[in-house]
Amino acid sequence: MAKPAETRTAGRKPVAKATRSAAETEKIRAALAARRDELRAEYDQTLSEITELQRDRLTDSAGDDQADTGTKTFEREQEISLANSILERITQVERALERLDEGGYGWCERCGNPIPVERLAAFPSATLCVTCKQLEERR
Repeated sequence: MAKPAETRTAGRKPVAKATRSAAETEKIRAALAARRDELRAEYDQTLSEITELQRDRLTDSAGDDQADTGTKTFEREQEISLANSILERITQVERALERLDEGGYGWCERCGNPIPVERLAAFPSATLCVTCKQLEERR
């Protein structure tokens, strides 16, 4: 019986990784760094807004009934979820920068095939090709 790793690569031709020019690499790095900085600013702004809203809620909670308390709790959870989502996107972009430094940027982590340029243009921190991403989402 074949091992899972062997099965996954069976029948696939090894793909030679093309090297990017230094100018292309720097252009990608600059775009990813700009996106990371943009997301960090958005994250800092979101945390600032959450802190301010928390202060307002603490001073304006006298006389709240259960419905008011529930609404405030729900809103707080939504805000925290938004902040965590932004933090996850920052992590994805930082990982893309690491992959760029290591030479693995633009190549699928699962099958090793190149990730289409269109996918990278739409989602620069993609680590899987479309096919592998679809398989992952079906699980």
